[in-house]
Amino acid sequence: MKIEIQARRVPMSRKVRNEVKRRIEIALTRFDQRIMKVSLWLSDVNGPKGGLDKNCQMQIVMPGKPDVVIDETRENLYLAINIAIARAGKAVVRKLDRQRTRVKRSGQMLPMLPEPV
Repeated sequence: MKIEIQARRVPMSRKVRNEVKRRIEIALTRFDQRIMKVSLWLSDVNGPKGGLDKNCQMQIVMPGKPDVVIDETRENLYLAINIAIARAGKAVVRKLDRQRTRVKRSGQMLPMLPEPV
């Protein structure tokens, strides 16, 4: 699983970047073989004005499935990151459960046999 983090108008030290990567790995490690790439974009929407403006967008790419996209905006950047990571783990579980349910349902459909004459 490849993890990319980009920060726009948000100061981010190497220590914080490594901690964010570690949290993503912890949250998604059980899906490591199914996830190709995780991209995280951090931005300060309003700049120095303040308010509800720290944004964390996350995109999870899994082969053969639509991407999982999470968008979280909060007053605190770290709160936005933590919530987005928690939501991402749940969203991947839902996406994989839906696929398993569809496979099971399609496997249960048996062709009808002709009635004996």
